[in-house]
Amino acid sequence: MRLCYSIISCVLFLFVGCKDTSSTINPDDTTLNDSTFTDIRDEKKYGLVKINTQVWMSENLNASTYRNGDIIRHASTKQEWLDAAGRGEGAWCYYDHDPKNGAIYGKLYNWYAVKDSRGLAPKGYHIPNDAEWTILTDFLGGESVAGKKIKSTSGWDNGDNGDNSSGFNGLPGGDCDSSGYFYDRTEDGGFWSSSEYSTGDAWGRFLYGNYARVSRYYDNKNSGLSVRCLRD
Repeated sequence: MRLCYSIISCVLFLFVGCKDTSSTINPDDTTLNDSTFTDIRDEKKYGLVKINTQVWMSENLNASTYRNGDIIRHASTKQEWLDAAGRGEGAWCYYDHDPKNGAIYGKLYNWYAVKDSRGLAPKGYHIPNDAEWTILTDFLGGESVAGKKIKSTSGWDNGDNGDNSSGFNGLPGGDCDSSGYFYDRTEDGGFWSSSEYSTGDAWGRFLYGNYARVSRYYDNKNSGLSVRCLRD
């Protein structure tokens, strides 16, 4: 009888111990599955892609609250954008202040929103730092060629689309500069990192329509760039 009990216990142990967990990327969050993640703040669903050892969102962030539920300031005019910058306050806007652009490209955030202690990324994710961006571009062959693999296959002007072989689906969302002016939608795409370059600037990564490269460069913290989230 004891032998029979031992055999049953071993079988149960093997069954439980070998259970396939590949159907969830993060078993602590039931909104995750192999290809999508649902942000519980607004029930928005984002695509996911695994590139090397990293799991990235394959869409630009479009959240309007911090992780704790506090509202992120919506700068709906140039004056409001500049006011937020002057206060060092996190803010977002749509390109050209047009919600139709938000539906495609997500929101443009200043760096103060990126670094706010309340958390811009959803639970289980974070804004990639400079080194984590470098891990991505190095894996894709280096900065000189990674842009073509990161860029989306449509939406870029003059046929300058990428092949999106990475699955990252980088979009040409343009930017809002530190003076509140918008530039280069459908031509360029900029993405914040969480790493500071100087008192007034922070590192980002930039895609350009007529180049296959990804540029590692810094931008003014008052500028508005797209945000991609990386799984913890």
